[in-house]
Amino acid sequence: MNNNQYLIPANSKKSMLILGFFNVTDLIIFITGCIITFILLMLIKTNSLKEAFFIITPALISAFLVMPVPNHHNIRTFIKNVYQYFSNERVYKWKGWCIRNGEKQK
Repeated sequence: MNNNQYLIPANSKKSMLILGFFNVTDLIIFITGCIITFILLMLIKTNSLKEAFFIITPALISAFLVMPVPNHHNIRTFIKNVYQYFSNERVYKWKGWCIRNGEKQK
């Protein structure tokens, strides 16, 4: 057996995150949504479930944005990647071994 093999754990990037889930931007978004919801809960007296749902909407939206998803960091980065994919120009030029790059064949 070769002793020069290194095993990298699958969650090695998780140690760079706060609490293993948040980076600084995610934490700011989540805390801001929770603070806004807390202030609204203190200021607005509600008697219906529908009004209470609208009051807690900022916390729900911020929690949804920072929720982790597979193959991406979270929903926010997934939305950013989808936006960049559809808004950027997608022209791929083939540069492979089977094309002559505009040169004429002799």
